[in-house]
Amino acid sequence: MTVLLGCIADDFTGGTDLAGMLVKAGMRTVQMIGVPRGPIGEDVDALLIALKSRTSPVEEAINESLAALSWLREAGCRQFYFKYCSTFDSTPRGNIGPVAEALMRALGCDFTIACPAFPVNGRTLYKGHLFVGDVLLSDSGMSKHPLTPMTDANLVRFLQTQVEGKVGLVDYEVVRQGAEAIRARFARLRAEGCNFAVPDAIGNDDLMAIGEACADLPLITAGSGIALGLPQNFRGAGLLPDKQVADALPPTGGLRAVIAGSCSIATQGQVAAMREKHPAFHIDPFELAQGRDVAGEALAWAGDRLEKEPVLFYATAAPEAVQAVQSRLGTEKAGALVEEALAAIARGIVALGVGQLIVAGGETAGAVVKALGVTGLRIGPEIDPGVPWTATLAKAGDRPLALALKSGNFGTPDFFLKAWSKLAA
Repeated sequence: MTVLLGCIADDFTGGTDLAGMLVKAGMRTVQMIGVPRGPIGEDVDALLIALKSRTSPVEEAINESLAALSWLREAGCRQFYFKYCSTFDSTPRGNIGPVAEALMRALGCDFTIACPAFPVNGRTLYKGHLFVGDVLLSDSGMSKHPLTPMTDANLVRFLQTQVEGKVGLVDYEVVRQGAEAIRARFARLRAEGCNFAVPDAIGNDDLMAIGEACADLPLITAGSGIALGLPQNFRGAGLLPDKQVADALPPTGGLRAVIAGSCSIATQGQVAAMREKHPAFHIDPFELAQGRDVAGEALAWAGDRLEKEPVLFYATAAPEAVQAVQSRLGTEKAGALVEEALAAIARGIVALGVGQLIVAGGETAGAVVKALGVTGLRIGPEIDPGVPWTATLAKAGDRPLALALKSGNFGTPDFFLKAWSKLAA
């Protein structure tokens, strides 16, 4: 098996986001949940290891990422990709910068890019500043994120707080001139002692050009957007077919459900739209803290409802409600209680016959796939930009489970309602 691209994602939904982009560009992709213990035996062009390291202690995130890199190198990957969120979720201590530098040291390289831009989802970079839609990242809802509040939109400045090396800018005036101009700017930055380049990007053409300019870089660090520009490099080298069906999934069936743990603005809207059309059960952290068996109550409530239509289980709440919970219970305790309950619900509804499950929120997705014992995912068709359907790697004779692991910030308001139509009957 010749694997062209080896990827490490710092959370689960981020992993499927990147994997979906690669599949859309014609690369057969499998996503592993955590570092595998041995070879997977799948014929693929890209391998991705999804970690739960975005908010881990820095040293833990580094160690997990290095273990993932070691496995991918053993698998024979030709190029490596460290994927983080398109809103650059981190703190001045990390984890993006420290993990990136650790990977660079392990690979023996001294230069890479940092580019979370994903224009189709409203994430653009201009003059080194990250925008969410029409506003700076620091003026968006991300400034109130409970774990990684982003209050500085200048990524050159912000990344510099996390790394020992020097960070430079590839200005849009250079990017719009194309791959050759970008490569020339890379060379100048390296000559000036820079180890990281932050390239501006406001459209998909920019991502294509940046991706082409990165053909010879051992390591790329980015959101999922740069994945648009990488397959062309492998095709140009004769390593990837021009046309290839990469998003085919094995048939799945069973009942349908949604589990939402994210409190992002996008997920709030999706939960509201789902509640108007289908039954919904709210997970209250205060009830969990009181020792009530909320998961058991949710499963009893689901009962016959699941047999008739998709149902929603959600802990999603507005920022003020989240703050109230965290102030009384503590951020870590509140998060752990909710994740444990949603994971228990996931186990229960799959046992009841759910075979097509949507999960919203990176931390929630991590808890759910762990609870279900998922070891890997075959990546399928895109629902919305950055969110594909996947199918679990099942043992011979077992029926796979269809999973859509959605980043909290992604998807249109009707995401939960339209996703099912993307699955083959």
